Amino acid sequence: MKKEQKPSCPICGKPNTWTPENTFKPFCSERCKLIDLGEWANETRKIPGDPVYPDVPSGDLEDL
Repeated sequence: MKKEQKPSCPICGKPNTWTPENTFKPFCSERCKLIDLGEWANETRKIPGDPVYPDVPSGDLEDL
């Protein structure tokens, strides 16, 4: 039998159990999952790297 992984939640840092019953993994709760989603939507979280459209301001991408 495999051991359960016990990583911490990336949002609040609480210990977290990665089991099939935890539908919010890698987060500890729906609240932390939604906080993370909001950070991506507000662009406070980004994937590092060069922009896909470097010569187009990000506000203009909606017009593409």
